[in-house]
Amino acid sequence: MQKGQTLWRLSKIYDVDLDEVVRVNRISDATNIEVGQLIFIPHAKKARSVPLKYNDDFIWPLKGKVIASFGQNCNSMLNKGLNIQAPAGSDIVASRSGRVAFYSPDMEGFGKTVIIEHAEGFSTVYARNSRVLVRPGEEVRQGAVIAKTGSAGRDRNSYLHFEIRKGYTAVNPHFYLP
Repeated sequence: MQKGQTLWRLSKIYDVDLDEVVRVNRISDATNIEVGQLIFIPHAKKARSVPLKYNDDFIWPLKGKVIASFGQNCNSMLNKGLNIQAPAGSDIVASRSGRVAFYSPDMEGFGKTVIIEHAEGFSTVYARNSRVLVRPGEEVRQGAVIAKTGSAGRDRNSYLHFEIRKGYTAVNPHFYLP
C-alpha cells in the first residue's frame, strides 16, 4: 500500500471484488492498514501500476477525528458509517461528484440528512447537519460544500455521520477513503 491508496482502487485496477481482497488478506480493521503493507490480490498474475488518485475516487467529507467507526456499537445501534467529530458549523463537502437524491429536514435520530447518488451504484449519506446547502435533483461536484456540521436528537455533540452505500447496503468507508 502506498500513502493515499485505497483497497477499493486496488480492487478496481485488478478487477477483483473488494470483499474478496478483504477476506483473502484477513483485514478485519481497515484503519490498521499501513503504508508499505503488502496486499495479496487474488488471481493477479503480475503487479500493475496503481495510480494514487482517480477522478472517481471518494474523498473525506470533513476534516476531523473519527469518533466511531463502521461496525462499532454506538448508542445501542450498529454504526453503518463513520462519525467524524468537528466544530459546529464546519464545512461538509461532497465525497464524490453526483446528484442529490434525498433530503430530510428531520430524519429520526439523524436530523438534517442528505443522500447523494454517484456512478457505479454508490451513494453517500451525510447526517446530523446544522444547515444543508443543496436540494434534491441538484448536481454537485466532488469537494463542493453541501452542508454544515451540527447535532441531532438528544446528543448535542457536533459530528457528521457519514456513510458510503453500494446499492442499499452500507459498506466500510475506510476501504474507499484515502
